[in-house]
Order: sequence, then structure tokens, then C-alpha cells
Amino acid sequence: MNYQLFGQTGLHVSQVALGTGNFGTGWGYGTSPEEAKLILDAYLNAGGNFIDTADVYQFGQSEQILGDLLQGIRDQVILATKFSNSAVPDANQLHKGNSRKAMFYSVEQSLRRLKTDYIDLYWVHHPDHVTPSEEILRGLEDLARAGKILYAGLSNFPAWRVSRAATLAELKNTVPIAAAQFQHSLLYREPETDLIPASQALGLGMVTWSPLGGGMLTGKYRKGEKGRKEGFGGKVFQPENSIQRTAILDTVLTIASELNVSADQVAIAWAGTHGTIPMIGPKSLQQLESNLHAIDVVLSPDQIQLLDSISQISASDQNQIAMLHRDAKHRIIIA
Repeated sequence: MNYQLFGQTGLHVSQVALGTGNFGTGWGYGTSPEEAKLILDAYLNAGGNFIDTADVYQFGQSEQILGDLLQGIRDQVILATKFSNSAVPDANQLHKGNSRKAMFYSVEQSLRRLKTDYIDLYWVHHPDHVTPSEEILRGLEDLARAGKILYAGLSNFPAWRVSRAATLAELKNTVPIAAAQFQHSLLYREPETDLIPASQALGLGMVTWSPLGGGMLTGKYRKGEKGRKEGFGGKVFQPENSIQRTAILDTVLTIASELNVSADQVAIAWAGTHGTIPMIGPKSLQQLESNLHAIDVVLSPDQIQLLDSISQISASDQNQIAMLHRDAKHRIIIA
């Protein structure tokens, strides 16, 4: 496993992060604590050091399982978790969203489940469209001063909000926004128009989720497998529902055959060519072992160009993104 500096921090992060949304069965789809241990051990043995979870994953079970598994080795990993949704489906209104109260409540609950006294990277999971950036930054600063978090990041925030929050943090000398997390894959390249260049310009670490398009880029759904097509209620799943998506998968499979590797390894290797940390979310040891071999895959310039070309964003999509950017500049929104 290779390592890289994470944004403008001093953290040396492994080139692939381990997402643990599948740790637990609270959502009716996931894996047992025993299988989770096999996955985590194999990831660590391969040199991985970046583990990502969230309070909402499996209704808190993911954090609980990690808390048990990391006993004795907690300081050897970078542990990231998120808040915004709460760990229970019927959460009190004051315990979800991005308010300082929800943040303080959530971090204490996460620390308890994770059996640790600090979190390396604390993500705001997504915007709640209510809480101002100033309030979010103040809360993160308070948590950092209390020693409960070391770094702060924004997950699934639009580029303009990431940029504004990072700038405000710099001007107000609060704990910096160190990282951004967002979806990115051959099926979802929109971040290349805004989030990736913004993060690069701001010196943020970048973590990308769903590099396999919810499993579609493995080709397994063509074989009749169900996976996330039915698990998680069909969420975080990208169907093969267009000519372009069929062409993308055909190209991935062709290149995989040329290199004598699997399709998932090609898709993850491509995702890693953008200066980001792709985050895998295996449900089994077999999936993890296959995903990790992506670090050994070297795509040729011609293969990268072919994948880039076949998956490029359409002109209409680019125009729509540009219009959204223009609207964001003129709307009066609580930021």
C-alpha cells in the first residue's frame, strides 16, 4: 500500500480508505461482526490505515463493531466518522441536523460506541439546509479545543459551500476544514467540474465514495446478482439504464480482460488517478481482497484516455451544472 499526504495536513493516508457502511445488519443488509473482523484485519495487514464510518451506518452498529475491533490498535489508524442523521431512525429533532447541539450530542454518542476518547477526522455528513456555516465551524472548533476531534471535514457539500466554509475557517482562525468527501466514479464524474478543482485549490484532502457505482461497475448485476440493487432499499445503486453506462461497463470489462484483472480493480484504479482517496465498502472478505488488488493495477495512458472519453459528462449535463453554479451565486441562502 502506498501513502500520500492528506491535503495540507501532516497525515500520511493509505491510497485506499475502508468504508464500513456494511459493518452490521441494522439496515437488513450488511455483514456480521465476525466477517467485519476478517475484512478489517485484511485491510490493516495490507497496509491500510484510513477507516471511515458514520453514526447512522447500520443504526450505530458500524461504530459499535469498530469500537470493539479497534481495541488495542486504536492509535495505529486514522478513524473518521460522521454526524447529521443520528444513529436511530426516530431520533429527537434536536439530535439530528448540523446544529451545535446536535453536533455535541452526536460526537459524545459516537465516542461511546467507538470506545475512544477522540476522533481523528469528524465529517459533517451532509448539509441540513438550515444551519449556517458559522455555527458549524464554531461547533467543530469547540470540539477540537476539547480534544474530541483532531480534524474536520465536509461530506456531500456542494463546492461553493466547501469553499465558503474553508475560507471562513481560515479567516476566523478556527479548526481548518481539512477535507471533502463526495461521490465520484466512472458513472458520476460531476465533481471533476467543481469539487475536485475547488478542493485542490484549497488544499483539501479528498475522499471519494462509491467508486464502483454501487457495484454496477463490477459487472455482477449482468450475472443476476442482487447486491445493492435490492440491499439498502436500492439506495447508492447505479443501474445500467443508458447507452453510455452500458458502454462504460463494456469498456471496463474489456480493459480488465486485457490486464487479466477484475472489473472492480479497473474502476477503483481509475478513480485513484484523480488525486483522491477512493473509499471501498466491501461486504465480504472476498470483495475486500479483490478491491485491494486495485492498488497493483497500472492503467496505461491509452486506457485512461479511453475510460475518460467513454464516461465524459455530456454537454447538457455540463450546462446544467454551470446553471446551478450561477444560481448559487445569486440566491440568498443560509450558508
